[in-house]
Amino acid sequence: MRKEFEIQGCIEVPPEVTEDEFWNAFIEFVESKGWSFGGGIQEIQDGYYILADGSRGQYVLDEC
Repeated sequence: MRKEFEIQGCIEVPPEVTEDEFWNAFIEFVESKGWSFGGGIQEIQDGYYILADGSRGQYVLDEC
């Protein structure tokens, strides 16, 4: 039987790292361990979610 862990948090990276670069490195790490990941990713800048069109979305703490 396998078990699961839910991840809730943020990972800070240098500004030149793109979302795709981060995501690919994260998934590569997970898969290198023989693990799998189900979930998504959302970019945050200065405390705001970044929408697909690059504009600023909701403030992250507004969801609490």
